[in-house]
Amino acid sequence: MASVTLQGNEFHTSGDLPEVGAKAPDFALTATDLSTKTLADFKGSKVVLNIFPSIDTGTCATSVRTFNKEASELENTKVLCISHDLPFAQARFCGAEGLDNVINLSDYKNGSFGKDYGLNFVDGPLDTLHSRVVVVLDENGVVKYTEQVAEIVDEPNYKGALEALLDD
Repeated sequence: MASVTLQGNEFHTSGDLPEVGAKAPDFALTATDLSTKTLADFKGSKVVLNIFPSIDTGTCATSVRTFNKEASELENTKVLCISHDLPFAQARFCGAEGLDNVINLSDYKNGSFGKDYGLNFVDGPLDTLHSRVVVVLDENGVVKYTEQVAEIVDEPNYKGALEALLDD
């Protein structure tokens, strides 16, 4: 269980992030076209999991925009933006912003992704939503990098995540 803060107030997550060097847990998430996507759908590509509470907050939106910009310059890399938001809200946001280098996925159906990755809030005003996390996977789904952002309103370490994509 991790402790993170929201404007200085401490809250807890449901567990620990997957360990670097471990195989990432599989998932079944809903895409904006309402299809189901699993980790196997991205095998052969490097993957950045940009995980956050809601697309409709400033920091979350900034992380999607930033990873969208950075992803356009990366080869063989997919950026998955994951939240509990409905797929319709994710599609609306990216459509309005003209963001097409990220893939939005929703954990709205049963929240199993957040539980399996140990990142759901278990107390506080964001209870059951995802904490702000970045996980980088290699082409075989092995965890190369993780970051649990300590203060939920802060942005993730983009540079650290992107550098993990280059380490081979």
